[in-house]
Amino acid sequence: MDFDLEIAFRLVLSFAIGTALGVEREYRSKAAGLRTMIVICLGSTIFTEISISIGGDSPDRIASNIITGIGFLGAGVIFKDGLTISGITTATTIWISAALGMAVGAGEYMIAVVSSIAVLIVLTWFERVKLLIENHHQVRTYRITLQDQETFRPMLEENMSRLGIRCRFERDLKNESHHVLVCELAGGREKLDQVNELLKNDDRVKSYDY
Repeated sequence: MDFDLEIAFRLVLSFAIGTALGVEREYRSKAAGLRTMIVICLGSTIFTEISISIGGDSPDRIASNIITGIGFLGAGVIFKDGLTISGITTATTIWISAALGMAVGAGEYMIAVVSSIAVLIVLTWFERVKLLIENHHQVRTYRITLQDQETFRPMLEENMSRLGIRCRFERDLKNESHHVLVCELAGGREKLDQVNELLKNDDRVKSYDY
């Protein structure tokens, strides 16, 4: 009976940890939300419990495969949009959710609870720190499609110097009808947004993304 009660406690604790992580992801409208995090955390706990119960020469043989399997789920929420990659934080949250579930299943309650608190602090409070840093400095890689590259590049360099933005040209490409300029710009969010307006209002720019 004591053993059964302990298993029940582990499942409830795993459910609570998955819920805490899932609520944060759901609040931010991420691909892997409340239900996903709960099921991942619970599933990891159950697999770990079964692995320990079966025992044998290698009692961790089932639990060790959680690490491999969770990688496929994490890869499914990483997306590439132009030159930007998104979903990495959600993928790592899936990974840590499985790790926390395994810790609960193995009876390492202190590791699971303290680590859960640390993860929630990183996902919530550190988001403000990230935004604060981005407002003062961020790096964007622009891919700009142009009709007239010869007159545009000197103008861009002049405006970047005026705005105090560091500009580094990475590639200068040409297809059948247009020039493609790839450059890295570093500066505050407000100044980089001014660059976006400059590109939108320039007739030589056919398209751009970053």
